Amino acid sequence: MTHPTTTLLTRYAHGGQGLDDAALWSIEAHLDTCAACRAHLAGHATPDTLALLDRVAASLDEAIAASPRPAPYPVRAVLVHRRWLTWTLLPWLAVSVAVLGCGVLLDSAEPRLPSLLLLLAPVAPLPGVAAAWSRRFDPAGELIASTSAAGLSMVLRRTLAVLLVILPALLTAGVGTGTSLALTLLPCLAFTAAALALGAFVGVRRAACGLGVIWSAAVLLPSVAAQSLSPVLGPGTSVVWGAAAVALAALTAGAAPRFRRLTSGV
Repeated sequence: MTHPTTTLLTRYAHGGQGLDDAALWSIEAHLDTCAACRAHLAGHATPDTLALLDRVAASLDEAIAASPRPAPYPVRAVLVHRRWLTWTLLPWLAVSVAVLGCGVLLDSAEPRLPSLLLLLAPVAPLPGVAAAWSRRFDPAGELIASTSAAGLSMVLRRTLAVLLVILPALLTAGVGTGTSLALTLLPCLAFTAAALALGAFVGVRRAACGLGVIWSAAVLLPSVAAQSLSPVLGPGTSVVWGAAAVALAALTAGAAPRFRRLTSGV
């Protein structure tokens, strides 16, 4: 690194007399990174320059003292909220839990119907997953999409926040009704992973909505109409649901870079 000569620094300190624009720019660029040259320059400052700096410092002190205090830095709870969920998720989570509660009540009131808890479990997290990171549901969605926080890590954090609400509700309902916990929880996890894996290609909101419609049309409504539980939720299918959840989770991890390119459609 070449330092400006004493002659150049002296001329610069006296207003840049005899220096062209290129020389002035190179000296200023060097002073930004060299503390020794800044100290050397301070020793060559004229009395008028020092007086001017004193007046500027005094005026800045007065302006800072008269200005309002800066807003306090967000507390950790606020930071956790911004990174893990958005308040617009709460209505969707409330609706999902309410629907599960209605399913449990209907199971008790209408024993002839197949277990609505089992039929609703796979799609229970999908409304929350669809709203986890979407420009339509998150007021800060476009802003987040332009930051380094966007991508699979944000989707996973908010999806985990959804599961932390849905899974305990399913667990409680399953224990209360004596329903198989494996067939209550594993399909839920499998459909969540499927929404993320498919969401890497079409957007999480579209994937979650599409999976919900397909499940309702192919399994839920036919089971209710026939008053018979679909074979896909039979006693021996828990291993298949568990394997599907693991495979889809691995696919989601492998497709992580695609989430950065789908920020506008997630």
